[in-house]
Amino acid sequence: MSARKPHVAVLLGGWSSEREVSLASGKACADALERRGYEVTRIDVGRDVMAVLAALKPDVCFNALHGAFGEDGRIQAVLDIMGIPYTHSGVLASAVAMDKTMAIRLFRQAGIGTPEGYETTLEELGRAGPRIDAPFVVKPAAEGSSVGVFILPDGDTRPIFSRNALDLAKRVRVERFIAGRELTCGVLDREPLAVTEIVPKDGFYDYRAKYTEGFAYHVVPAEIPPAIEALVQDWSQRAYDALGCRGVARCDFRYDPSLAEEGLSLLEANTQPGMTPLSLVPEQAAYRGIDFDELVDRLVKEARCDH
Repeated sequence: MSARKPHVAVLLGGWSSEREVSLASGKACADALERRGYEVTRIDVGRDVMAVLAALKPDVCFNALHGAFGEDGRIQAVLDIMGIPYTHSGVLASAVAMDKTMAIRLFRQAGIGTPEGYETTLEELGRAGPRIDAPFVVKPAAEGSSVGVFILPDGDTRPIFSRNALDLAKRVRVERFIAGRELTCGVLDREPLAVTEIVPKDGFYDYRAKYTEGFAYHVVPAEIPPAIEALVQDWSQRAYDALGCRGVARCDFRYDPSLAEEGLSLLEANTQPGMTPLSLVPEQAAYRGIDFDELVDRLVKEARCDH
């Protein structure tokens, strides 16, 4: 008689701005685990998640949450307190990666190139104006999936402040815009997977382009000089290690070919990369010969071993 497969609770949904993509990630991962023979329970996470998990008593949680409470260290802390193994990074790595300013400090200490920039609030930005020349980018200091990102080519910040019910105390990063190409590299168990170039059909790689079929296409592997490919992979692994990640993570870059290696900058690391049919990490894993079901299975097995 074969041994019983672990009972996996797939955490999905939640209440962040990335709820919809989390539902898609969670469904894809739960389906994959069921195909691999696991007992699977899907939990659309609410504020009663501790009581739900205490009653369910799963062997392991697959964290398919994105955004606030899913990748900022808070759900990880809940699971640590409850003694339940879980996939992806732990409390500290998740919290630091979500805080873009703190993460960039770590990246710079690890010798990784990052964009010129600083942290402020929307109120201060509106009152004093930007401290760097246009073009620049304004983005939330703790968000993912390009939610709330503005590219301001001429320095005019009015498009930001035209939104209704704006939280002027919100922390934002103001960074110099880097012209050029969008690159990303997944890291699985400290090993870089591949470098992908993301080519949006229109504008930049925003939330719509990330999660709407036909709004961007991916080139795997990216058609870039070998030295740049090697540097992207090296910096991705260094960022993964500097944060203390585990499982799978993804690092996003901008690359200005006119500046050679000086034109490469790491924008951020994502400890909960998307796991939808359009997502980058599953695509890179497939390029390396790891199909989606195997990837998900591997993350669950690693979570149990780490615990």
